[in-house]
Amino acid sequence: MSWFKRIVLFLILSVVLGIAAVGGVYLYVAPTLPDVDSLKTVQLQTPMRIYSQDGQLMSQFGEKRRIPVRYEDVPKQMIDAILATEDARFFEHKGVDPIGVARAAVVLITTGRKAQGASTITMQVARNFFLSREKTYIRKIKEIFLALKIEQLLTKEQILELYLNRSFLGNRAYGVGAAAQVYYGKDLNQLTLAQLAMIAGLPKAPSTINPIRNPQRAESRRRVVLGRMLDVGAITQQQHDEANAQPITGKYHGAEIELDAPYIAEMARDFMVERYGLEPAYTEGYQVYTTVNSDTQRLAQQALRDNVYAYDMRHGYRGPMEVLWQAEAGINPIDPSGDAPAEPLSSEPWSHAQILEKLASIKPIQDLRPAVVMQVNDKDAQVMMADGTLLPLSWEGLNWGRPFITDSRQGPAPSTAADVLAPGNLIWVRQTNERLMLAQVPEVSSAIVALNPEDGAVLSLVGGYNFGQSQYNRVTQAKRQLGSNIKPFIYSAALESDYTLATLVDNAPINEPDSRQGIVWRPKNSPDVYTEPLRVRRGLAQSVNVMSVRTLRHIGIDNAIRKLTEFGFDKGDLPRNESLALGSAVATPMSVANGFAAFPNGGFLVTPYVIERIENSYGQIVYQAEPKIACLECWQALDAQKRQQKQSQQSAEQFAQVGGDAMAFANPTSETAPKDWQQQCLLPAERLAPPVISPQVAFLVKDTLSSVIWGGGDWSKGTGWNGTAWRAAQLIKRKDIGGKTGTTNESRDTWFSGYGPGIVATAWVGFDDHSRQLGRTSWNKYAPQNQIVNAESGAKTAGPAWNQFMNEALKGVPKQLLPLPEGLVTARIDLKSGKLSRRNDSSSKFEYFIAGTEPTEYADSGTVEQPIYEQESDELF
Repeated sequence: MSWFKRIVLFLILSVVLGIAAVGGVYLYVAPTLPDVDSLKTVQLQTPMRIYSQDGQLMSQFGEKRRIPVRYEDVPKQMIDAILATEDARFFEHKGVDPIGVARAAVVLITTGRKAQGASTITMQVARNFFLSREKTYIRKIKEIFLALKIEQLLTKEQILELYLNRSFLGNRAYGVGAAAQVYYGKDLNQLTLAQLAMIAGLPKAPSTINPIRNPQRAESRRRVVLGRMLDVGAITQQQHDEANAQPITGKYHGAEIELDAPYIAEMARDFMVERYGLEPAYTEGYQVYTTVNSDTQRLAQQALRDNVYAYDMRHGYRGPMEVLWQAEAGINPIDPSGDAPAEPLSSEPWSHAQILEKLASIKPIQDLRPAVVMQVNDKDAQVMMADGTLLPLSWEGLNWGRPFITDSRQGPAPSTAADVLAPGNLIWVRQTNERLMLAQVPEVSSAIVALNPEDGAVLSLVGGYNFGQSQYNRVTQAKRQLGSNIKPFIYSAALESDYTLATLVDNAPINEPDSRQGIVWRPKNSPDVYTEPLRVRRGLAQSVNVMSVRTLRHIGIDNAIRKLTEFGFDKGDLPRNESLALGSAVATPMSVANGFAAFPNGGFLVTPYVIERIENSYGQIVYQAEPKIACLECWQALDAQKRQQKQSQQSAEQFAQVGGDAMAFANPTSETAPKDWQQQCLLPAERLAPPVISPQVAFLVKDTLSSVIWGGGDWSKGTGWNGTAWRAAQLIKRKDIGGKTGTTNESRDTWFSGYGPGIVATAWVGFDDHSRQLGRTSWNKYAPQNQIVNAESGAKTAGPAWNQFMNEALKGVPKQLLPLPEGLVTARIDLKSGKLSRRNDSSSKFEYFIAGTEPTEYADSGTVEQPIYEQESDELF
């Protein structure tokens, strides 16, 4: 009995000492333990995602790729695989598994190695959120205490959800949702048992046993996971065998981008970083919805690419990227590195393996793909693609390739395919709807932007041909000379003064230079042709230079600059001389499009914006754009109320003079009070875009911009004339559009800006090197009959991009011919004199006038004017 008592006493003492030891250890580490309450509101580091207005993913920013998933949305087989592999008794223990601890202790005592950590899923959560991964006893003790606290704080499901979303699984993937996307490019619920088991095995060593880094070790680990699932009864033997037999298919998948619009995405990223800071923007799971419509954006991108390809092709072929071999050995004339000495060429064709290795080293650029010429026949060639396939390159796909000499000179058209290509040429090709085409990376630059003229929302924006080559956003950063794109703004100031669309402006040469400039400057028309005085409508529609200069002289440079700044242009970019009338000012495509928006929206200055709303990681809206709206009805209602209030105040003062109660008169009952303007307009005053021109002037300019495309007169009667953008009419074939060309000296910048129902867009084409001219082209017998030749210009160089974009963007959009604003009238005028006409023939037409400005005199005769203009101007001045 004494021995029994001693044993009992020893056990009691051991328990007491054990408890005391545990208590002592807890008291020692307790001050250093983090507060696990933060797990209730944990913010997982989730990347920022940028979406189009219609919900298509455009980009993702952040080092850690994470797609949070809820516990109830995780496939049962994934949960079974995780539990079977990591913690089979997870739903039974209280955070620490005694059996696992005992097993790890036995291994440590017998081998002296920490081969098994005995970590439960709860302990791994504690380590992942609060501790390091170093294998020390003190870390393990902290892990145990934190796990016990976590089990008291959270349910098992909540703990497992944290584990599934927090664990690092290799290749920047955090959580099972991101791992499914990274390794298989699928959502978690789309994975097979074999793929789920692969992911479930990754927490052990995510950087070394993933299917990308080491497929053999990954397969071995998957076998272990499936075996454990079979042992615990989570899968049947048949499921186990079928999954084990599956090949390792994992490969790297980037973020599943649905709309590749990097210039827009970068603008959104800049906005977020400026608003929230770099770290929060990249890690707090913001979802940024832009104003961009995915369909409209794709149309703009395609229009820009097709246009720069067309420009590049008509200026000639600059040769292959590289010559890999040639029939007669020689020196490679093309050195792709740019600084290494040229190497001797082999006369032996490269092997199939060598060619594929070379092609694999070259990344595609937009829709351009590298290829190697294998065979050249009389009128076609055969090329090898990166996947080893051989494709035909037809004569129609390569006969454009006459030699490029300079931007203004091209060599002769080829007679055979051998005039363009040779076996061993490394070239670019692109696939069109009709055929495979020989291609080259364009050197010319371009930009296109489209806005909603009612509120300034960016509908599409393309800042250049390829973001990978240049992140320079030409829409918002490139300030280029405007050319004749400035003329609608100059004429709008004149129409606000005393001009009408029927006012005659002298179209004779200017031989009296403005002495205030200190230089002799004689602006010329382009082409250098002059006529009798022309009406304002025709002068703007045909972009007559001397008429624009005389209009500027009439209104004054100071008034013109004031008006241009009201349209949103930077005063510092507007020269104080007469070249302003011809577009020597500089501006970005964004500011040009924004200025043009005032013509179709009734005369208001909206502010372009690209972020529609921002949601946090819980889907709650934390930012909502509140753009200023162009609302003529609201301004009219507000103006009416102000006039009523002013009239009421004046009446009250008069009433007081005869002894009445002025206070009572000025504050009448609700029955007699002026109607509140906000009963007619739901927008607060601060949400109204400010007016810059009257709705009447806006309509007059807008209608004249339609004449830029459709011209005027009657061709059958000999009075017809073209506007500078007549090519747009041939393609788009609707009368509710309008626009303006712009070309600077020596064709360094070309523009086209215009509107359609619910949209205003600007296209620009030029070289980033401002000293380089866009040049000119000669006739190519293999090009289409409607090919563009001679000097590049706004209508011929930028216009085609605008035409293609608007033609596609407006398909299915009903025609919208807006009614006349109040205060406009029509009168039949004589085309020659601009005076009233009694004749109802081709010598006259109805014209719009602001009420009170219409002519009062009748023309003496109905003489017919002859067309004097049929082609687009080539230069600015």
